[in-house]
Parts: sequence; C-alpha cells; structure tokens
Amino acid sequence: MDSQVEIFVKRANNELLAAEALRKLSEEIKYKGEFSIPQNETFYSSVISHSYYAIFYAAKAILLTKNIRTTSPNIHRTTYDLFDKTFVKTGVLDKKLLQIYTDIVVKAGDLLEIFKDEKWKRGNFTYQVIAQANKTPADDSLKNAKLFVANISKVIGD
Repeated sequence: MDSQVEIFVKRANNELLAAEALRKLSEEIKYKGEFSIPQNETFYSSVISHSYYAIFYAAKAILLTKNIRTTSPNIHRTTYDLFDKTFVKTGVLDKKLLQIYTDIVVKAGDLLEIFKDEKWKRGNFTYQVIAQANKTPADDSLKNAKLFVANISKVIGD
C-alpha cells in the first residue's frame, strides 16, 4: 500500500478511536470522574465530527489509489464529488465490494449516502449555534463511520 494511502487509512482509524473515546467519556461516569467532567456534560457533537472525519480520510485514501488528490478550497465538497464520480457512478466500488463479499453486504450508493449524511451532520453540529447533539445521532454517526471505513479499507486492501 502506498505510504500516503496508508497515512489516510491510519488517520481514519484514529478518528474512529477518538469518536469512540468521546462517546465513552460522554456516557461512563468513571471516566468523567477521572477528568473532572460534570456528569451532565456530553461530547456527542464531537463524536459526530470525528466520525465524519474518519469517513473523509477513508475517502481521501481510496482516491489516492487512483492518484487523485484533493486540496483546499472546498476540500470536503471536492472529496465527496470525486468519490462519487470515480467510485460510485462508474460502478467500480460495487464491483470491488462484490469481489470481497459473496453476497453484496453494502453498495457503493449506501457508502455515498453515509458520506453525504455525515458531511451534513458534521457541518450542522460544528458550525451552527445549536445545542449539543444527543446520543442517537452520535451513535448513528459512529456506526456509519465504522461501516464506511471498514469497507473502504477492505477495498484498498488494508
């Protein structure tokens, strides 16, 4: 695996670890005590953000396998659009997923929808002045990110 691809896969997995740690810190009293965090304090918006970044870095990794680099400005939009154009609309990702699974477990369109939804949630909970996210969207984001990263990693050959 190319070293830059590997770096982005590692970053994706690191973001998953951060999201999981923040979820546990939001829910488990023993961890809150260790860090002197009030019991009613949660970090679910950060779970959503880190989950999105796991997806984002996995998408950047698979794009690099085709020597496609995304940069600012609009790096998030560009990464999403190029992931769609290069892997979803062409059917390449579905073919690779079929090679991995005897029965199709997930389709490229499903992964694209996860990317789109989590991109929206990350923007909404990061940039809008709204209350802290609650457990349900945070758990959904973490589950989606794990699914996305696991499947992209399998396609890349990690």
